[in-house]
Amino acid sequence: MQHPVYTPPSGPPQVNAPSLYGVTGSEALFRLSWEVYQRLGDSGIAHMFPKGDELRAASERQAEFLIGILGGPPLYLQKHGPPRMRARHLPFPIDKAARREWLRCFREALGDGTAHSLSPAQALELMTWLEAFSAWMVNKEG
Repeated sequence: MQHPVYTPPSGPPQVNAPSLYGVTGSEALFRLSWEVYQRLGDSGIAHMFPKGDELRAASERQAEFLIGILGGPPLYLQKHGPPRMRARHLPFPIDKAARREWLRCFREALGDGTAHSLSPAQALELMTWLEAFSAWMVNKEG
């Protein structure tokens, strides 16, 4: 880690993740994560993400995390240990602009939710949680 660590004043997210796994299932979340990561690979923050097969592997880790956080089996925990997402992302300087770019990619991939087995209201619920969660991931002022 080569940048001074910033801690958002709001602290960890205060919004519980929605229980959407029963609606989406694993396949839809793996597909959504891959669509997000394809966008990230071509985004203004692409330098923070791996290339090639490693990009696919990173998208799969995100899907495993989402599956667990949205009420499914704890795949991420079983394969990679406790999530500790903020700590895992400290090596990457994530400022507010990077957060907005990540959210943009996620929002575009999710769309109105219907392509990923969600209603528009459920997609909005997921995005609301991701907004709160991603605010906690910011670790660099600016």
